[in-house]
Amino acid sequence: MRIILFSSQNYDRDSFLAAPLPAGMELQFQPARLNLETVALADRHEVVCAFINDDLSAPVLERLAAGGTRLIALRSAGYNHVDLNAARRLQLTIVRVPAYSPHAVAEHAVALILALNRRLHRAYNRTRDGDFSLHGLTGFDLEGKTVGVVGTGQIGATFARIMAGFGCTLLAYDPFPNPSVEALGARYVDLDTLLGEAQIISLHCPLTADSKHLINAQSLAHMRRGAMLVNTGRGGLVETPALIEALKDGQLGYLGLDVYEEEAQLFFEDRSDLPLQDDVLARLLTFPNVIITAHQAFLTREALAAIADTTLANIAAWATGQPQNLVLG
Repeated sequence: MRIILFSSQNYDRDSFLAAPLPAGMELQFQPARLNLETVALADRHEVVCAFINDDLSAPVLERLAAGGTRLIALRSAGYNHVDLNAARRLQLTIVRVPAYSPHAVAEHAVALILALNRRLHRAYNRTRDGDFSLHGLTGFDLEGKTVGVVGTGQIGATFARIMAGFGCTLLAYDPFPNPSVEALGARYVDLDTLLGEAQIISLHCPLTADSKHLINAQSLAHMRRGAMLVNTGRGGLVETPALIEALKDGQLGYLGLDVYEEEAQLFFEDRSDLPLQDDVLARLLTFPNVIITAHQAFLTREALAAIADTTLANIAAWATGQPQNLVLG
């Protein structure tokens, strides 16, 4: 069985080659993103293994099906980048990795909070330049602060548990309350209440039609002035241009992003020798109270190993006619 992994980096190769490879599988690592220009590389591959920024729109799926692909194995939990109606029409099976390491993403969200609060990015650059002054680096104690957790699945629950350890008061928003989060003392409230009361807000919900641009100009205006917003979920949860105005007038005090709505043509590539064409991202990077990382929250040894193991197990289960972790099939 021939399997092609699009958008594969060195760390993907290392983790997949370290995992037990079921008999009969042949892996091809392709660093290019999957799109209409590269889809021909998948010809005669029964399985296409795709990542979050690969193009799985109807035209690409049609070309994959014509080339002999029958299974799309996602190396991610989210599948908002897949045209499910087209996949259903083409009788393609879609599987995913529903959970790899909730600790990896939750801990990255906490790292962003700590770095923003204590201005670690500014302090690091300052001391490297020989400036050992402390002006502008004052932070605040996390103990006793109100933290809003938007989305309390595995990652959100793990994040809530960490913040409870700091002594924070927890507010939560989710259509399906999680008893383990309630056991931490979290209070489930509506989104407006959470936005209005929380000093730190962290997004951990999936991107759906209902959650797209959950954070927008209106919801930013409803936030407590000077609040911190962290997004390690999906870029489309936030209407990014609205962040600029909120940062300019001080309504938003801190911003930590690991995801960006227009990241597909930027993230996971070294573009340091090229001018940044995205004006919104360029403007965000000028603010001293903003930290942006390039979708690295998942990037731990444990998470990579889990992604490789689950993906290969998904493919093996599909091959035996007993598919698991189905999105569509």
